[in-house]
Amino acid sequence: MDDLQIGADDMKDRNFVTALARGLELLRCFRPGEVSLSNSDLSERTGLPKATIFRLTHTLCALDYLVADTRAGTYRLSAGVLHLGFSVLSAIDIGERAQFEMRQLRDGPNSYITVALGEQHQLDVIYLVTCNSHEGVALSIRVGTRLPLFDSGMGQAILVGMQDDAREAVFEIAGRESSQREADGRARFVEAKSFYEVNGFCTGYGTWRSDVNGIAVPVFSLGGARVYGLNVGGPSFHVKPKQLENVYAPRLIKAGEALSVRIGEEPRGQ
Repeated sequence: MDDLQIGADDMKDRNFVTALARGLELLRCFRPGEVSLSNSDLSERTGLPKATIFRLTHTLCALDYLVADTRAGTYRLSAGVLHLGFSVLSAIDIGERAQFEMRQLRDGPNSYITVALGEQHQLDVIYLVTCNSHEGVALSIRVGTRLPLFDSGMGQAILVGMQDDAREAVFEIAGRESSQREADGRARFVEAKSFYEVNGFCTGYGTWRSDVNGIAVPVFSLGGARVYGLNVGGPSFHVKPKQLENVYAPRLIKAGEALSVRIGEEPRGQ
């Protein structure tokens, strides 16, 4: 159970359905580039006994979220999961509006710039919309790519934009991993917040990947119910902090404001 994102408060909640949570965590075990996993793989990644894994995989196969390969003894994600994913993406109101702003940012003076929009999930940020650079050898990212929440400019921008209670819930998740993980996350947030209050954006210079520089801003949607991160960046050899801050930061801030929707306001930039 240690690997599952189920806290003590969840277990005490009478309305919390543990079996459902376990099934969803099972689907999250699949990592980019992995086609299939065995019961042993799933048991190892979740910390659940194999008997429980067997019941969960049987149910998920019956619901068409997993497909079993009986000869190999493995499972792969089915089209049912893909359908859910595209339903979520199509329901995100900001996606289509973001495309124009992101292309405008990408088509600036540096052809190595890549732009992305992401949302927090647990201790990660997941890219929802991407606009890759014009250079084939530059940083290439895809929808669904994950990056660390605390150790990326986009993640820090999302933390800065969050409501206090939502941010505390994130730190609680980190605390379940370790007290040090929570302490590091809080320290990163304090540093990012101070910088953001002065400059209007957050930075990620080699913090996610040593060869990547980027800056990011929070984007607010649906009356503040969701906070996204919008970033611009690229390979550090071609994308320097000085250009990001002097040339791209004003454009990025303006794009973030155009995409944000506050309570009682219509979408800006429409």
